[in-house]
Amino acid sequence: MASEGRTRGKVGRVIEKYGLDGFGAELEARWTGEGDQQYSLRALADLFNRRVLEAAMSEAGVRSLEGEVENRYRLLTDDDVSAGMREQTRRELDRAGVDVEAVESDFVSHQSIYTYLTEHREATHPSSVERTPEERRERELDKIGALITRTSAVTRDSIDRLAGGDALSGGISDVFVDVQVTCEACGQSMSATAFLENGGCSCRD
Repeated sequence: MASEGRTRGKVGRVIEKYGLDGFGAELEARWTGEGDQQYSLRALADLFNRRVLEAAMSEAGVRSLEGEVENRYRLLTDDDVSAGMREQTRRELDRAGVDVEAVESDFVSHQSIYTYLTEHREATHPSSVERTPEERRERELDKIGALITRTSAVTRDSIDRLAGGDALSGGISDVFVDVQVTCEACGQSMSATAFLENGGCSCRD
């Protein structure tokens, strides 16, 4: 991992310009995290740009309430915001002492974040790390399991809603979802989870 002081490129320069010590390590941790802790490159770019705006507002002595930085960033960058509203936000920040033009020029793209993480921090995204066959099967089993759970929940909710609205006579006590697959070699049918857990069909043993 490259050190904060050896950063290059736009992201590194902006981090140094605004004194965002340790932010490079935070970006890396969020990109390489697991599950809900893992951020996409676009989400990281937005996080980075909001932090830049926050630092510029703080340097200008602008006190911001909770959520205000996020809202101002949205007004400056969101495609759904009108040109008039965006210009009004720029004028308000300018009157408060924020160099809006400089701040906007310091905003970065998700491509810049990727370059910074991979080339200057030498980070590797978990999805690019080679997994064993067992780990790959386990990952796919988790996906299928989540879909089965989701299908079961949606089915129960739909039936309960229809039964509650007199569209069905009676309700249900349980929902069973069973995904079956057929072996292309022998024609044997089995559950998709068993097929993955066993590493395929027994006819190939």
